[in-house]
Amino acid sequence: MKQSFWLPSLCLLLLGWLMWTTRPAPVPDFRSVARSTAGTEAVLLARDGRRLDARRTDNSVRRLQWAALGDISPHLTARLIQSEDRRFAAHHGVDWRAVAGAARARLKGGAVRGASTITMQLAGLLDPGIGRAGQRGWRQKLAQARAARAIEARWSKAQILEAWLNLLPFRGDLVGVDAAARAMAGHSAAALTPDEAAVLVALARAPSAPADRVIARACRAAPDLGCAGIELAAARMLGPRAVVAGAGLAPQLAARLLPDGTRGAVQTTIDLDIQRMARDALSRQLAALGPRNARDGAALVIDNASGDILAWVGSAGAGSRAGAVDGVTAPRQAGSTLKPMLYALALERRLLTAASVLIDAPVDLDTASGLYIPQNYDRHFRGPVSVRSALGNSLNVPAVRALLLVGVDAFRERLFDAGYRGIVREGDYYGFSLALGSAEVTLLEQASVFRALARGGLAGPVRVTPGARAPDVQAIEPGAAAIVRDILADTAARTATFGEDNGLAMPFAAAVKTGTSKALRDNWCIGFSSRYTVAVWVGNFEGDPMIGVSGTSGAAPAWRAIMLALHDGQPPPAFMLPPGVERRPIRFQPAIEPARQDLFLAGTWQPVMAVTDPTDAVPRLVAPADGAVVALDPDIPPARQRMLIRAAGSLPGLYLAVDDQRLPGGLTALWLPVPGVHIISLTDGRHVLDRARVTVR
Repeated sequence: MKQSFWLPSLCLLLLGWLMWTTRPAPVPDFRSVARSTAGTEAVLLARDGRRLDARRTDNSVRRLQWAALGDISPHLTARLIQSEDRRFAAHHGVDWRAVAGAARARLKGGAVRGASTITMQLAGLLDPGIGRAGQRGWRQKLAQARAARAIEARWSKAQILEAWLNLLPFRGDLVGVDAAARAMAGHSAAALTPDEAAVLVALARAPSAPADRVIARACRAAPDLGCAGIELAAARMLGPRAVVAGAGLAPQLAARLLPDGTRGAVQTTIDLDIQRMARDALSRQLAALGPRNARDGAALVIDNASGDILAWVGSAGAGSRAGAVDGVTAPRQAGSTLKPMLYALALERRLLTAASVLIDAPVDLDTASGLYIPQNYDRHFRGPVSVRSALGNSLNVPAVRALLLVGVDAFRERLFDAGYRGIVREGDYYGFSLALGSAEVTLLEQASVFRALARGGLAGPVRVTPGARAPDVQAIEPGAAAIVRDILADTAARTATFGEDNGLAMPFAAAVKTGTSKALRDNWCIGFSSRYTVAVWVGNFEGDPMIGVSGTSGAAPAWRAIMLALHDGQPPPAFMLPPGVERRPIRFQPAIEPARQDLFLAGTWQPVMAVTDPTDAVPRLVAPADGAVVALDPDIPPARQRMLIRAAGSLPGLYLAVDDQRLPGGLTALWLPVPGVHIISLTDGRHVLDRARVTVR
């Protein structure tokens, strides 16, 4: 009696335990599964939602965005159903006829064909805890069967098939038919050929099978196709993978905005058409510069009004050896591109006007590291020139003289406040060479600062993703910004250095500045209209110099092409002068430049700029500087270590002397230095007009 009681109870207990342990998890909503199954290649979107680029952000698995059933080749879906679950449309999650057939085969000891349906495989993919398709534990099979029944009760057959195709693992790290199609066949799942579909059908059952087994299975799955075509398709698909990528228009920006772990899509401010145009313009210019050893380039386009970045070309050279480097954010030597900020500061402090005269003549400046002797780009000196001509022609010596007026520390602080956030050292670190762009800046900083000039000195952060904007600040006095802007837009002001046909003139109002760093390693062209700011850099990421690339032959042609395309058929409005800036007549005495109308801040105009006659200048020593230290090299013959001594003056009877010993040669002499402390003097024999103390070691 007891045995008859306990046996049924034990069976009921075991059955209850089995039902509990194999109970299905709640079936998720189909749409939530589709939304939550994000691809492992995050997508970068242009401002209008179009696909700009994509980047793989999970190296453990490769899955693309969810593919709708209608976007998958019918050749593939039909053959997969035939191969995996031929009664898929008729059963309700479990194919009992297939289960019975598998049981008979097992009892007879024959080859056993799996009885898992597509829905059961999907259950395992949705809940890895009950095992993926192909696992043969009976409890897992029972759990899959129960979960499949629950799925069939809630989802349609089309939804089940679509989810299975998107979650199905293929060869290696590929998950989903679209990822498999793009990586193995080189195109989308919709474009699969019948032969390619047959190969994927074979891989669905045995993703890691060797090539010969894959081909054999594919031929059995598609008996209506010739095996020769399947073999060719398998050879292509099982070989090196195709690159799975997006449009590829902004790979450096994608690397910046889509770090590892990013899922889904990221919206940007980029205009896809402007991005493509800027990239193509820069690529064409780099192709033309190839024989001159210029491999890399970068470009930015910014909307002046909003601060939105419309194009971010981090690298565009087909011959680049470091294409992953982002030229937009890589620091490079600024060259002459800092001069507009220098003159703006001098104008703002009323130290100079656009018509003030600076002397473009050799100058030696004593620094902590020795003499600093700036040279012009073309190695020529022009004597007295106006500020307009000095900035327009990018003359170096007048810029250094302007820096002497404003001070190195004040200029460094202005650069930082305007937006050059990488210029953080004290002024002594940069020295007088800061006027000529010895500091390193980024293309992003350059574009931001020149945008401020375009907007009357209003500086504000630019953005590449939508969001709230920080308020603008007045980094430059509006009047000073307007005068510098006018000089940079003056085509006549730059002809002395760059020639009349210099490629910088535009058929509308546009201001522009070029710059070239030491040894031709960097070439810049940054400019703006009232609508857009465009910045272009050309050079080599490795730092090797270009060959004969000038300010107008390197970055400038790409800048011009981009500017013309941006304003095609829609010329921008002219620049407006702010209150406090007046246009007045000016003439020079003597006539070093033609009389003209020029811009002045209120209260700074004077009708005549008189240049001092050189014969009236006070005689002085030009070189060496007082306190200079000269170190002799024992490995160089003494005769080859003569030191240049130079003076300026027009009084009769002037000569140079060292320790009261007269030197031959008038006001220029070569002296053979000897160790010790020496006094170099400029004298007429009666009076010492200037002197310098020099230490020779």
